[in-house]
Amino acid sequence: MQLFINTYGTYVHVKDEMFEVRVPVEKEPGNYNKHHFAAKKVSSILMPKSAALSTDAIILALKFNVDILFVDFDGHPLGRVWHSKLGSTTRIRKMQLQASLNETGLKWVKDWVITKMQNQAEFISDLKKHRSSMNDFLDDKKEKIEALIVSLNLLQAENTAEVAETIRGLEGTSGRLYFETISHVLPEMYRFNGRSSRPAKDPYNAFLNYAYGILYGKIEKVLIIAGIDPYLGFLHRDDYNQLSMVFDFIEPYRIYSDTVVFRLFTAKKVRNTHTDTITNGITLNKDGKELLVNSFNKYFDVDTIRYKGRNQTRSNSIQMDAHAFANSLIKKSDSQTGYQTLKI
Repeated sequence: MQLFINTYGTYVHVKDEMFEVRVPVEKEPGNYNKHHFAAKKVSSILMPKSAALSTDAIILALKFNVDILFVDFDGHPLGRVWHSKLGSTTRIRKMQLQASLNETGLKWVKDWVITKMQNQAEFISDLKKHRSSMNDFLDDKKEKIEALIVSLNLLQAENTAEVAETIRGLEGTSGRLYFETISHVLPEMYRFNGRSSRPAKDPYNAFLNYAYGILYGKIEKVLIIAGIDPYLGFLHRDDYNQLSMVFDFIEPYRIYSDTVVFRLFTAKKVRNTHTDTITNGITLNKDGKELLVNSFNKYFDVDTIRYKGRNQTRSNSIQMDAHAFANSLIKKSDSQTGYQTLKI
Protein backbone atom coordinates (compact mmCIF):
# COMPACT_ATOMS: atom_id res chain seq x y z
CA MET A 1 0.00 0.00 0.00
CA GLN A 2 1.22 3.48 -0.85
CA LEU A 3 0.08 6.44 1.25
CA PHE A 4 -0.30 9.59 -0.82
CA ILE A 5 -0.56 12.74 1.29
CA ASN A 6 -2.59 15.14 -0.81
CA THR A 7 -4.20 17.65 1.56
CA TYR A 8 -2.66 20.88 2.79
CA GLY A 9 -1.89 20.75 6.51
CA THR A 10 -1.94 16.96 6.84
CA TYR A 11 0.16 15.56 9.68
CA VAL A 12 1.62 12.04 9.76
CA HIS A 13 2.72 10.68 13.14
CA VAL A 14 2.56 7.45 15.14
CA LYS A 15 -0.06 6.03 17.44
CA ASP A 16 0.01 2.48 18.82
CA GLU A 17 2.78 1.48 16.39
CA MET A 18 0.66 2.58 13.44
CA PHE A 19 0.88 5.54 11.11
CA GLU A 20 -1.82 8.03 12.05
CA VAL A 21 -2.66 10.46 9.28
CA ARG A 22 -4.48 13.55 10.51
CA VAL A 23 -6.29 15.32 7.66
CA PRO A 24 -7.76 18.76 8.42
CA VAL A 25 -11.52 19.05 7.96
CA GLU A 26 -12.33 21.69 5.37
CA LYS A 27 -13.85 24.86 6.85
CA GLU A 28 -13.52 23.48 10.38
CA PRO A 29 -10.25 24.85 11.79
CA GLY A 30 -8.74 22.65 14.48
CA ASN A 31 -10.75 19.55 13.52
CA TYR A 32 -9.18 16.52 11.86
CA ASN A 33 -10.19 13.23 10.30
CA LYS A 34 -7.84 10.51 11.54
CA HIS A 35 -6.80 7.46 9.51
CA HIS A 36 -4.66 4.61 10.80
CA PHE A 37 -2.40 2.30 8.79
CA ALA A 38 -0.36 -0.69 9.97
CA ALA A 39 3.29 -0.06 9.12
CA LYS A 40 3.82 -3.60 7.80
CA LYS A 41 1.13 -2.99 5.17
CA VAL A 42 2.61 0.29 3.91
CA SER A 43 5.25 0.15 1.17
CA SER A 44 5.84 3.88 0.72
CA ILE A 45 4.63 7.34 1.70
CA LEU A 46 4.51 10.18 -0.84
CA MET A 47 4.90 13.58 0.77
CA PRO A 48 4.32 16.81 -1.18
CA LYS A 49 4.82 20.30 0.17
CA SER A 50 2.64 21.70 2.94
CA ALA A 51 2.37 18.47 4.94
CA ALA A 52 4.18 17.46 8.15
CA LEU A 53 5.88 14.30 9.32
CA SER A 54 7.01 13.44 12.84
CA THR A 55 10.38 11.92 13.69
CA ASP A 56 8.51 8.99 15.28
CA ALA A 57 6.84 8.34 11.92
CA ILE A 58 10.23 8.42 10.20
CA ILE A 59 11.68 5.94 12.71
CA LEU A 60 8.68 3.62 12.28
CA ALA A 61 9.13 3.81 8.50
CA LEU A 62 12.81 2.91 8.79
CA LYS A 63 11.96 -0.01 11.07
CA PHE A 64 9.57 -1.50 8.51
CA ASN A 65 11.51 -0.49 5.35
CA VAL A 66 8.81 2.00 4.35
CA ASP A 67 10.10 4.39 1.71
CA ILE A 68 9.30 8.08 2.38
CA LEU A 69 9.45 10.05 -0.85
CA PHE A 70 9.24 13.85 -1.06
CA VAL A 71 7.85 15.08 -4.38
CA ASP A 72 7.44 18.42 -6.10
CA PHE A 73 4.35 19.89 -7.78
CA ASP A 74 4.49 17.53 -10.78
CA GLY A 75 5.25 14.34 -8.92
CA HIS A 76 9.00 14.24 -9.55
CA PRO A 77 11.08 13.00 -6.60
CA LEU A 78 12.97 15.62 -4.61
CA GLY A 79 14.45 13.29 -2.02
CA ARG A 80 13.72 10.27 0.11
CA VAL A 81 14.20 8.91 3.59
CA TRP A 82 15.61 5.40 3.40
CA HIS A 83 17.79 3.23 5.60
CA SER A 84 21.54 3.59 5.07
CA LYS A 85 22.23 -0.02 4.10
CA LEU A 86 23.20 -1.05 0.58
CA GLY A 87 20.56 -3.12 -1.16
CA SER A 88 23.09 -5.85 -1.92
CA THR A 89 26.78 -6.57 -2.48
CA THR A 90 29.04 -3.71 -3.60
CA ARG A 91 30.37 -6.02 -6.31
CA ILE A 92 27.22 -5.23 -8.30
CA ARG A 93 28.14 -1.54 -8.44
CA LYS A 94 31.72 -2.33 -9.44
CA MET A 95 30.49 -4.46 -12.32
CA GLN A 96 27.90 -1.81 -13.20
CA LEU A 97 30.73 0.69 -13.67
CA GLN A 98 32.65 -1.72 -15.89
CA ALA A 99 29.54 -2.44 -17.97
CA SER A 100 29.00 1.27 -18.54
CA LEU A 101 32.30 1.35 -20.44
CA ASN A 102 31.98 -1.76 -22.60
CA GLU A 103 29.66 -3.75 -24.86
CA THR A 104 27.66 -5.13 -21.91
CA GLY A 105 26.22 -1.71 -21.22
CA LEU A 106 25.38 -1.26 -24.89
CA LYS A 107 23.52 -4.58 -24.99
CA TRP A 108 21.39 -3.51 -22.05
CA VAL A 109 20.70 -0.07 -23.51
CA LYS A 110 19.56 -1.58 -26.78
CA ASP A 111 17.38 -4.05 -24.89
CA TRP A 112 15.70 -1.32 -22.83
CA VAL A 113 15.15 1.13 -25.69
CA ILE A 114 14.02 -1.53 -28.16
CA THR A 115 11.51 -2.83 -25.62
CA LYS A 116 10.19 0.70 -25.11
CA MET A 117 9.76 1.13 -28.88
CA GLN A 118 8.15 -2.30 -29.24
CA ASN A 119 5.70 -1.34 -26.50
CA GLN A 120 4.86 1.83 -28.42
CA ALA A 121 4.30 -0.11 -31.65
CA GLU A 122 2.15 -2.70 -29.84
CA PHE A 123 0.13 0.05 -28.15
CA ILE A 124 -0.62 1.58 -31.56
CA SER A 125 -1.58 -1.82 -32.91
CA ASP A 126 -4.05 -2.31 -30.05
CA LEU A 127 -5.68 1.01 -30.90
CA LYS A 128 -6.93 -0.53 -34.16
CA LYS A 129 -9.38 -2.80 -32.32
CA HIS A 130 -12.00 -0.09 -31.95
CA ARG A 131 -10.85 2.42 -34.59
CA SER A 132 -11.19 0.71 -37.96
CA SER A 133 -11.54 4.04 -39.75
CA MET A 134 -8.00 4.93 -38.62
CA ASN A 135 -6.31 1.68 -39.65
CA ASP A 136 -4.24 3.16 -42.45
CA PHE A 137 -3.00 5.98 -40.22
CA LEU A 138 -2.19 3.61 -37.37
CA ASP A 139 -0.48 1.08 -39.63
CA ASP A 140 1.72 3.81 -41.07
CA LYS A 141 2.86 4.99 -37.62
CA LYS A 142 3.48 1.44 -36.43
CA GLU A 143 5.51 0.52 -39.51
CA LYS A 144 7.69 3.60 -39.10
CA ILE A 145 8.43 2.73 -35.47
CA GLU A 146 9.20 -0.88 -36.46
CA ALA A 147 11.67 0.39 -39.08
CA LEU A 148 13.41 2.40 -36.35
CA ILE A 149 13.63 -0.75 -34.22
CA VAL A 150 15.36 -2.57 -37.08
CA SER A 151 17.87 0.28 -37.37
CA LEU A 152 18.56 0.18 -33.65
CA ASN A 153 18.99 -3.60 -33.70
CA LEU A 154 21.64 -3.29 -36.40
CA LEU A 155 23.79 -0.83 -34.43
CA GLN A 156 27.21 -2.25 -33.57
CA ALA A 157 29.87 -0.67 -31.35
CA GLU A 158 32.30 -1.49 -28.56
CA ASN A 159 30.44 0.69 -26.05
CA THR A 160 27.40 2.89 -25.68
CA ALA A 161 29.27 6.19 -26.00
CA GLU A 162 30.16 5.46 -29.63
CA VAL A 163 26.50 5.30 -30.71
CA ALA A 164 24.69 7.18 -27.94
CA GLU A 165 23.57 10.07 -30.13
CA THR A 166 22.24 7.69 -32.78
CA ILE A 167 20.27 5.76 -30.17
CA ARG A 168 18.80 8.97 -28.76
CA GLY A 169 17.86 10.08 -32.25
CA LEU A 170 16.04 6.83 -33.07
CA GLU A 171 14.33 6.83 -29.68
CA GLY A 172 13.26 10.45 -30.05
CA THR A 173 11.80 9.88 -33.51
CA SER A 174 9.86 6.88 -32.24
CA GLY A 175 8.52 8.97 -29.36
CA ARG A 176 7.32 11.73 -31.69
CA LEU A 177 5.49 9.24 -33.90
CA TYR A 178 3.97 7.57 -30.86
CA PHE A 179 2.66 10.73 -29.20
CA GLU A 180 1.37 12.10 -32.50
CA THR A 181 -0.68 8.93 -32.71
CA ILE A 182 -1.92 9.18 -29.12
CA SER A 183 -3.09 12.75 -29.66
CA HIS A 184 -4.77 11.85 -32.95
CA VAL A 185 -6.98 9.15 -31.41
CA LEU A 186 -8.01 11.09 -28.31
CA PRO A 187 -11.35 12.89 -28.13
CA GLU A 188 -10.83 16.27 -29.79
CA MET A 189 -11.05 18.25 -26.54
CA TYR A 190 -8.03 16.36 -25.15
CA ARG A 191 -5.66 16.51 -28.11
CA PHE A 192 -2.21 18.01 -27.64
CA ASN A 193 0.74 19.21 -29.68
CA GLY A 194 3.64 16.94 -28.75
CA ARG A 195 5.31 16.26 -25.43
CA SER A 196 5.81 19.10 -22.99
CA SER A 197 7.21 18.93 -19.50
CA ARG A 198 7.90 21.11 -16.48
CA PRO A 199 5.56 22.79 -17.04
CA ALA A 200 3.12 20.90 -19.24
CA LYS A 201 1.32 22.90 -21.89
CA ASP A 202 -1.90 20.90 -21.77
CA PRO A 203 -3.86 18.61 -19.41
CA TYR A 204 -2.72 15.36 -21.07
CA ASN A 205 0.94 16.18 -20.58
CA ALA A 206 0.26 17.38 -17.04
CA PHE A 207 -1.18 13.98 -16.16
CA LEU A 208 1.58 12.15 -18.02
CA ASN A 209 4.35 14.15 -16.33
CA TYR A 210 2.92 13.36 -12.90
CA ALA A 211 2.59 9.67 -13.76
CA TYR A 212 6.21 9.58 -14.94
CA GLY A 213 7.24 11.38 -11.76
CA ILE A 214 5.68 8.67 -9.60
CA LEU A 215 7.31 6.02 -11.78
CA TYR A 216 10.76 7.63 -11.37
CA GLY A 217 10.40 7.20 -7.62
CA LYS A 218 9.39 3.56 -7.99
CA ILE A 219 12.28 2.78 -10.34
CA GLU A 220 14.86 4.41 -8.05
CA LYS A 221 13.59 2.27 -5.16
CA VAL A 222 13.73 -1.05 -7.05
CA LEU A 223 17.27 -0.29 -8.22
CA ILE A 224 18.45 0.52 -4.69
CA ILE A 225 16.89 -2.68 -3.34
CA ALA A 226 18.59 -4.70 -6.10
CA GLY A 227 21.98 -3.14 -5.29
CA ILE A 228 22.17 -0.99 -8.44
CA ASP A 229 23.59 2.54 -8.29
CA PRO A 230 20.75 4.79 -9.57
CA TYR A 231 23.24 7.50 -10.59
CA LEU A 232 25.51 5.36 -12.77
CA GLY A 233 23.81 5.08 -16.15
CA PHE A 234 24.78 3.56 -19.48
CA LEU A 235 23.01 5.89 -21.94
CA HIS A 236 21.93 9.01 -20.10
CA ARG A 237 24.68 11.50 -19.35
CA ASP A 238 26.42 11.58 -15.98
CA ASP A 239 25.38 15.13 -15.18
CA TYR A 240 25.54 16.51 -11.65
CA ASN A 241 23.03 14.76 -9.36
CA GLN A 242 21.30 13.09 -12.32
CA LEU A 243 19.74 9.68 -11.73
CA SER A 244 21.13 8.36 -15.00
CA MET A 245 20.41 4.68 -14.37
CA VAL A 246 16.85 5.49 -13.32
CA PHE A 247 16.35 7.21 -16.69
CA ASP A 248 17.89 4.21 -18.47
CA PHE A 249 16.08 1.45 -16.62
CA ILE A 250 12.68 3.16 -16.70
CA GLU A 251 12.31 2.98 -20.48
CA PRO A 252 10.51 -0.39 -20.82
CA TYR A 253 8.03 0.61 -18.11
CA ARG A 254 6.95 4.01 -19.35
CA ILE A 255 4.16 2.21 -21.21
CA TYR A 256 2.54 1.49 -17.85
CA SER A 257 2.25 5.19 -17.00
CA ASP A 258 1.15 5.88 -20.58
CA THR A 259 -1.63 3.32 -20.23
CA VAL A 260 -2.95 4.68 -16.93
CA VAL A 261 -3.18 8.21 -18.33
CA PHE A 262 -4.58 7.16 -21.71
CA ARG A 263 -7.38 5.19 -20.07
CA LEU A 264 -8.36 8.12 -17.86
CA PHE A 265 -8.70 10.38 -20.89
CA THR A 266 -10.40 7.95 -23.24
CA ALA A 267 -12.89 7.09 -20.47
CA LYS A 268 -13.50 10.86 -20.20
CA LYS A 269 -12.79 10.84 -16.46
CA VAL A 270 -10.62 13.96 -16.70
CA ARG A 271 -12.38 17.27 -16.14
CA ASN A 272 -11.31 20.88 -16.40
CA THR A 273 -11.51 20.97 -12.62
CA HIS A 274 -8.57 18.53 -12.35
CA THR A 275 -5.96 21.03 -13.55
CA ASP A 276 -4.91 24.60 -12.78
CA THR A 277 -3.21 27.18 -14.94
CA ILE A 278 0.26 28.26 -13.81
CA THR A 279 2.92 30.49 -15.35
CA ASN A 280 3.58 29.20 -18.88
CA GLY A 281 1.68 25.98 -18.38
CA ILE A 282 -0.76 23.60 -16.72
CA THR A 283 -0.45 21.56 -13.53
CA LEU A 284 -2.55 18.99 -11.69
CA ASN A 285 -4.43 20.22 -8.67
CA LYS A 286 -5.45 18.23 -5.59
CA ASP A 287 -8.40 16.54 -7.32
CA GLY A 288 -6.37 15.73 -10.42
CA LYS A 289 -3.58 14.18 -8.38
CA GLU A 290 -6.05 12.09 -6.41
CA LEU A 291 -7.67 10.79 -9.60
CA LEU A 292 -4.32 9.87 -11.13
CA VAL A 293 -2.66 8.41 -8.04
CA ASN A 294 -5.63 6.17 -7.22
CA SER A 295 -5.65 4.78 -10.76
CA PHE A 296 -1.85 4.48 -10.83
CA ASN A 297 -1.67 2.58 -7.54
CA LYS A 298 -4.42 0.17 -8.52
CA TYR A 299 -2.76 -0.54 -11.87
CA PHE A 300 0.69 -1.09 -10.34
CA ASP A 301 0.02 -2.60 -6.91
CA VAL A 302 -3.41 -4.27 -7.04
CA ASP A 303 -4.04 -5.51 -10.57
CA THR A 304 -1.93 -8.51 -11.59
CA ILE A 305 -0.35 -9.79 -14.78
CA ARG A 306 1.02 -13.20 -15.74
CA TYR A 307 4.76 -12.83 -15.46
CA LYS A 308 7.37 -15.59 -15.57
CA GLY A 309 4.81 -18.24 -14.81
CA ARG A 310 3.16 -16.50 -11.86
CA ASN A 311 0.55 -13.86 -11.20
CA GLN A 312 2.43 -10.73 -10.15
CA THR A 313 1.64 -7.08 -9.60
CA ARG A 314 3.43 -4.83 -12.05
CA SER A 315 5.48 -3.39 -9.19
CA ASN A 316 6.71 -6.86 -8.26
CA SER A 317 7.57 -7.69 -11.86
CA ILE A 318 9.73 -4.57 -12.13
CA GLN A 319 11.55 -5.54 -8.93
CA MET A 320 12.18 -9.00 -10.36
CA ASP A 321 13.68 -7.42 -13.48
CA ALA A 322 15.94 -5.21 -11.37
CA HIS A 323 17.27 -8.24 -9.49
CA ALA A 324 17.79 -10.10 -12.77
CA PHE A 325 19.74 -7.12 -14.12
CA ALA A 326 21.92 -7.02 -10.99
CA ASN A 327 22.54 -10.77 -11.12
CA SER A 328 23.55 -10.59 -14.77
CA LEU A 329 26.19 -8.00 -13.93
CA ILE A 330 27.87 -10.34 -11.44
CA LYS A 331 27.38 -13.34 -13.74
CA LYS A 332 24.87 -15.19 -11.59
CA SER A 333 22.93 -15.59 -14.82
CA ASP A 334 24.44 -16.20 -18.25
CA SER A 335 21.70 -14.29 -20.03
CA GLN A 336 19.92 -10.98 -19.77
CA THR A 337 16.36 -10.65 -18.56
CA GLY A 338 15.17 -10.80 -22.15
CA TYR A 339 12.35 -8.28 -22.01
CA GLN A 340 9.29 -8.97 -24.08
CA THR A 341 6.73 -6.43 -25.16
CA LEU A 342 4.93 -5.68 -21.91
CA LYS A 343 1.32 -6.78 -21.76
CA ILE A 344 -0.64 -3.78 -20.60
